[in-house]
Amino acid sequence: MTALAPTLEAFFCERLITQRHASPNTISAYRDSFRLLLTYLHDATGTQPNDLEMEALDAGTIGAFLDHLETVRGVGVATRNARLAAIHSLFRFAAFRHPEHSGLIARVLDIPTKRADSTDISYLSQDEVEALVSAPDITTRRGRRDRCLLAVAVQTGLRVSELVGLRRHDVTLGTGAHVTCVGKGRKQRSTPLTVETAQIVQQWLTEQENDQDAPLFPGPTRRRLTADAVRRIVQRHAATAAKAHPTIAGKNVTPHVLRHTCAMRLLHAGVDRAV
Repeated sequence: MTALAPTLEAFFCERLITQRHASPNTISAYRDSFRLLLTYLHDATGTQPNDLEMEALDAGTIGAFLDHLETVRGVGVATRNARLAAIHSLFRFAAFRHPEHSGLIARVLDIPTKRADSTDISYLSQDEVEALVSAPDITTRRGRRDRCLLAVAVQTGLRVSELVGLRRHDVTLGTGAHVTCVGKGRKQRSTPLTVETAQIVQQWLTEQENDQDAPLFPGPTRRRLTADAVRRIVQRHAATAAKAHPTIAGKNVTPHVLRHTCAMRLLHAGVDRAV
């Protein structure tokens, strides 16, 4: 019997951080994948994460977990494949540390990625965007945070990992207002803010503590929001906005749809697609 916990810890500390020098966003994505897997195993078997053995992660269990992500959590094929990629990476690492589990590891590595059907890219119209950004109840602190988050997301097109990673010092207001982030591929970029979005951000910042390293969009414990929290925020306010604009109800509004919306607005404005 081989305990899973030491292997998982070594994968993060040795493989991702020391050997690969993985970016914080990559580490966060892998962490979320295994958090979901460990939670699924606990709910299914009652076993605590520190008591799990490698044998518990056979191909059948991993396949059931991937099905759970799609059918219960409602994730798309791309997200399902991203979670599988994290699992494959762990098992390739484990293959050299635990050759006694070569058969089990090989069967998990044989689980294929899933092909996605080609679908039309969904995005919001200007009226729908205005309805969505106006949906939060700005008489509450959470509502004002959500309004700011939605406005920044739609206007900048940031990925969720980039959005939740923003800190106060990443925001520059006044002339040439913009936000700066380090995104995919460790690339740093600055994205300009419109006058309207800059005003919303300014109003939100006046409520925050004067800690420049604090998250721009904190959760209830003052820590940064998770990707799941952002997904729930978008879906909750999309449902509210659909009451004023029923066309929204026919769209699966996700954080990535807001990214698509930003891209389409730039395209319609004549901005080069290479930007």
